[in-house]
Amino acid sequence: MRFRDRIICLVCTILAVALLIAAGMQLESINRRRQRMGLIIGKPENVPPSLVFATTTTGVFRAFAVVALWHRADRLKEEGQYFDAKQLAEWLTTLLPRFASVWEFHAWNMAYNISVAIPADQPDQRWRWVKNGYELLRDKAIDKMKLKNISLYRELARIFQHKIGGISDDVHKYYKLQLALAMEPLLGPADNETFEALANAPRQWGQIITDANVAELIEQLRGADSAFADADGGEFVRNYLSLRQNSSRFSPAAGETINDFRGKKALEKFDIFARAYQLRKAWKLEPVFMQELNQTYGPFDWADPNTHLPLDWRHPDCHAIYWAVKGIMVQEENREIEMVETNTDRIVGHCLQDLFRNGKIFIYDLPVEVRSGDSSQGTRTQILKEIFLRPDLRMFKPYNDTFLDILKKYEATDMKSSYESLQNGHRNMLKNAAFSFYQAGHKGQAQKIYGQLRKLYPLEEFKVPLVNFARKRFLDELESIGINDAKEQVLHLLREGYYLYAIRDDEQAAGREKMAKEIYDYYQAKYSDENRIDLPDFKLLRYMALRDFLGDWRYPPNLRINLLGRIEIERPVFFEQLKPWKEELERIKEQLIEQKEEMLKRLMQ
Repeated sequence: MRFRDRIICLVCTILAVALLIAAGMQLESINRRRQRMGLIIGKPENVPPSLVFATTTTGVFRAFAVVALWHRADRLKEEGQYFDAKQLAEWLTTLLPRFASVWEFHAWNMAYNISVAIPADQPDQRWRWVKNGYELLRDKAIDKMKLKNISLYRELARIFQHKIGGISDDVHKYYKLQLALAMEPLLGPADNETFEALANAPRQWGQIITDANVAELIEQLRGADSAFADADGGEFVRNYLSLRQNSSRFSPAAGETINDFRGKKALEKFDIFARAYQLRKAWKLEPVFMQELNQTYGPFDWADPNTHLPLDWRHPDCHAIYWAVKGIMVQEENREIEMVETNTDRIVGHCLQDLFRNGKIFIYDLPVEVRSGDSSQGTRTQILKEIFLRPDLRMFKPYNDTFLDILKKYEATDMKSSYESLQNGHRNMLKNAAFSFYQAGHKGQAQKIYGQLRKLYPLEEFKVPLVNFARKRFLDELESIGINDAKEQVLHLLREGYYLYAIRDDEQAAGREKMAKEIYDYYQAKYSDENRIDLPDFKLLRYMALRDFLGDWRYPPNLRINLLGRIEIERPVFFEQLKPWKEELERIKEQLIEQKEEMLKRLMQ
């Protein structure tokens, strides 16, 4: 080797060593940054030694482990061995913690495959796996790992919208009920003022305990029950919320402490803090963002055209909207619209459409006869909770405004098929909305929507008058009636019947009620063996339709008050059926009297 070549080799060697030393000196700084960014993989637990080796090494060994586990998990899924596939998917999330598809596969497998592998007579076990699915994405992938990938948000939203909010699962009612009961102590019912207070509540435990009045409440609770004595912030909040729901689980002194502070600012302030804290920590819901969504997507307030009422966050579609909109915000950093963003936009639209058709939640007690353990004692009555979702016409405007914006977004792109598909969905929703308002007795609003339908989609079927369109729509729905069609037709016909009865058009009112009962009987007979899509008792539907009519600001308060009086005097049999809800109806009546008095004051000013 020539002298010149030796010099070059020596210089290169020295340079290489110097670069290696410089790189080594940067390692500690790089690891600190990786730690802050959540890029460090935690120590794997309950995994085989071969996987521990794969997680602590790089290169070909890690690649081989990933490929082998992925193929194995996919094969187990195809073979229906979902529990084994779950274990492998957990290992894959350890190997590939920043790979979104692994988290999606794992969550989908639990929420959809494993849940339905459990018999329908064990709904609590099914619900546990559905929860495992959405909590994996929400709590681990998005919150803990800080993954900013729209597909994760879309999949999370889909579980709420389709798995919990849909009707495909045999125990979907149980899912809806459990979610509603879990959210009710935190948000139901809450007005705009409550949401504003939640948004402004202190974020940390250290902030609330500095308030002298609140500190006194906290200290008294610590002394009243051992559950509060040494509890940290999160545990203290959970115990407090549990105490407010069921005081029998705690000492009498704890309940007395709450009573002592009842009506005081300290309890009100801590209660708001506890609810906001639980929303942020347990549900990963930010009250500030929830308030923004309320103002954009909340029900239209008929009494004040410039106001949106809060969304009902007991409803799975509201959670789906939250995570879908979050995902779209993440995707906005990418200037090009991809199909995953289109599907996420669709979720928002579908959720708003479903809130129009199923947005009002009603939870009621259902007495059920069950056989006692001792056959000699016969049966006993057990009270179960049941949930029923019914239409909310106030949701049309938020849906329509949102979907028109979505259409405008895609009209300017070259995604022609997506734009046409979205148009089809919007057109079908306008058809349904026009018919729903028509059946509910709001002919003017129905005509307005029908006019928009004819303008945006000038098809032959819309060239007929509204009454002809509604009649054809009615007959078409009867041909292939589904749960939403039956529910809407029955409730809207009953609702219009109450209006006709209120204005003393008794013959037409009786006709609407008779038609509603015929549709109800026809639907129940058609699906008599499918509990997941049956309707509740007709008496309950009559009450809910009456309640919706009484709460409809489009009708004068005096008209609605007079209706209750007529029912009590002229229809005693029906009034007798309303006794289980007499207190609620009295409350509604008081609200109507207040509305009437307020209206008179305005007229006299």
